[in-house]
Amino acid sequence: MSVEIERKFLVNSGAWCSEASRSIRIAQGYLCTDPERTVRVRLKGEQGFLTIKGRNDGITRAEFEYEIPLADAEALLKLCPQLLDKTRHLVEHAGHTWEVDEFHGDNAGLIVAEIELGSVDEAYARPDWLGAEVSHDPRYFNSALSTHPYTRW
Repeated sequence: MSVEIERKFLVNSGAWCSEASRSIRIAQGYLCTDPERTVRVRLKGEQGFLTIKGRNDGITRAEFEYEIPLADAEALLKLCPQLLDKTRHLVEHAGHTWEVDEFHGDNAGLIVAEIELGSVDEAYARPDWLGAEVSHDPRYFNSALSTHPYTRW
């Protein structure tokens, strides 16, 4: 079983922009948003992915991700009630890669940074542009943002 250990933070300034090494546009939708088992379809550039995630246990949860044909991902996205549109920026900081997601559309104005860790207690350096941690706030889960967008809070 694959396990995801992830912390999520708000971003408090645009200082990360000059540190971004790569950016990619992402479209994603959810076939299932049940907290026990979310099923996500994602287009990352010209690649398609299907991801199944289990219930959160703190910052840990089961995650299974599979690359699927682009045409399949496009067809599956059409089955999703709402789509998330975001640009993911990769930022290297003190030996870790931060994924800074800049949301568009109904979630415009929201920028969050995520870090995946090897263990729950792994140490990491906080960049100056990092704001409050929202790892435990379900409003910031992507599955929640697809049904309750940031601009409608």
